[in-house]
Amino acid sequence: MLDISADQRRALRARAHALNPVVTISQNGLSDSVLQEIGTNLDSHELIKIRVFNDDRAEREKYLAIICEQLSAAAVQHIGKLLVVWRPSPAAMAPKSPRRRAAPRRSKRSFQGNSSN
Repeated sequence: MLDISADQRRALRARAHALNPVVTISQNGLSDSVLQEIGTNLDSHELIKIRVFNDDRAEREKYLAIICEQLSAAAVQHIGKLLVVWRPSPAAMAPKSPRRRAAPRRSKRSFQGNSSN
């Protein structure tokens, strides 16, 4: 489970405000196929909303904990029947290779050579 700071959580909540839920958990509960779908959406979107069709708040809290634990994600928000989950994309987590510096640009005169006779 990822830990995020309060500032990160605030920024992620602001980003998630305009999102629509991409995964729904119905009365059947949190199955392996639903977890796989959540993982796929986290890979492509990083930040997702999940709608839970269950009236039991404790059950929704349990779902959020299971999702974050099994998918190495961070719980951003649980408000009503919506869960907001974030996981950085694998490309963002991979170490970046150092950029090679381009050769310095040459002026036109440097290509003309020595013009003194």
